[in-house]
Amino acid sequence: MAKKPFLKYNRNTVSEVTYKTFEIAKKEKAFITLIAVFTFICGIITPYPQIAMWVGFGLAAYSAIANDSIQTIGTFIASNSKKPWWILWLFMGLIFLATVLYSWIVFDGDVSSQRLLTKGFDQAPTSFSFLQLAAPILLLVLTRFRMPVSTTFLLLSAFSTQASSIGAMIGKSLTGYGLAFVSAIFVWFIVSKFVSKYFKSKKPAKFWTPIQWIISGALWSVWISQDAANIAVFLPRSLNVYEFIGFAGFIFIGMGILFFLKGDKIQSIVNEKAGVTDIRAATIVDFVYAILLYYFKVISTVPISTTWVFIGLLGGREVAIAISKKRYKKRIKNIRRASKIVGRDFLYATIGLVLSVLLAIGVNKKFQDQLVNEFMNLF
Repeated sequence: MAKKPFLKYNRNTVSEVTYKTFEIAKKEKAFITLIAVFTFICGIITPYPQIAMWVGFGLAAYSAIANDSIQTIGTFIASNSKKPWWILWLFMGLIFLATVLYSWIVFDGDVSSQRLLTKGFDQAPTSFSFLQLAAPILLLVLTRFRMPVSTTFLLLSAFSTQASSIGAMIGKSLTGYGLAFVSAIFVWFIVSKFVSKYFKSKKPAKFWTPIQWIISGALWSVWISQDAANIAVFLPRSLNVYEFIGFAGFIFIGMGILFFLKGDKIQSIVNEKAGVTDIRAATIVDFVYAILLYYFKVISTVPISTTWVFIGLLGGREVAIAISKKRYKKRIKNIRRASKIVGRDFLYATIGLVLSVLLAIGVNKKFQDQLVNEFMNLF
């Protein structure tokens, strides 16, 4: 008689959960080991600011770009999947270098396009806590679970010295989500007839490729101007030439790894959206997104969560596509599917927001005191 397995798969027992846990742990053994090593290193170097600064930057650089790749280069990767990864990398990598070099020269060593000059973030940290260094590690874990959380909230909140600065970021980001959601519905309804008729009946013309690359490159540059602050927050507000080389070089190499992995786990957030692998649909998404980010860049230097803007844009587009279906049953089915996707992405982004605020409260004593004072003033 054969022996029964130690963990029998049974839906009516706890062993099912245990079985799945072991299966996940087995598949993610290398990743779990890497996270454990990173956590151990952060614990050791926390008392040494000069070392902690660069380790924190390195973790933030890869985790932020890996998570936020869905926003800017996600549709670019999806619609150019047949092209060599290194060509895509060099194109986007050189745009990155040009963008941060411009900011570094024009703004006297600042690579964040003045986003870190906002009150509450203008002072470079002189010491670090373990939770500040661990924030990028948490972002890596959430990215592994394909959660499009806001790197702006998760990384910047840990360094905020004023509650008002986080409040301003939340307000601007939620406004961005709403504007992106409505804009996507409006734009997609305008082009829906053209899209349904022309996109499905013909292959993309050759001129779509250079158009998409130009728009994607412009979007990537605008995005860097917004989100470079999330990475540079660990570093001095004005970098010397050697610090700039270290900053730009590390991210450039990290981008190469990301393109080699074709966006890694988080890329599925883009791939599951309707028609995004079509270069024409991807170009429209990127064009609207670039305009929105440029608008929010111009109106103020307060950092904004580009993740919230992006999920609003894709969510509005999904709803517009679902509503535009002619057949009633198909329309209802697609509306349910779109609602599920929009709700899930919004939930994941909200989880990231809550974790970010809790992290900021746990890290910063000044932040805690300000929250207590604000609470007391209510009474």
